[in-house]
Amino acid sequence: MADVTSEDGKQDDLSTLSSKELHDRAMERAKERHDVGFLWDLLRAIPAAAAATGEVDRAEFDLLHGLSLLREFTHAGQGEMADALRPFYIEYLTEHGG
Repeated sequence: MADVTSEDGKQDDLSTLSSKELHDRAMERAKERHDVGFLWDLLRAIPAAAAATGEVDRAEFDLLHGLSLLREFTHAGQGEMADALRPFYIEYLTEHGG
């Protein structure tokens, strides 16, 4: 289990959170830390997440076209994309708290 200590001092099991909650926590933590590297890593993870959801053509398109990738970035906390990115969010929150 991936546990982190929340702001109120309680241990949270990240695996029990929804994908949207994981996304929101990771984004908030990255903002707090001014962690541009996290945002860059998220952008790089999106094409693989799209492929994992069965959208291989879209993933290949995203690799070649930055605007499409940025559009995916704005939806990285929703639906199948968020579910595919769960391990990425959990790893970040485990390493950096949140």
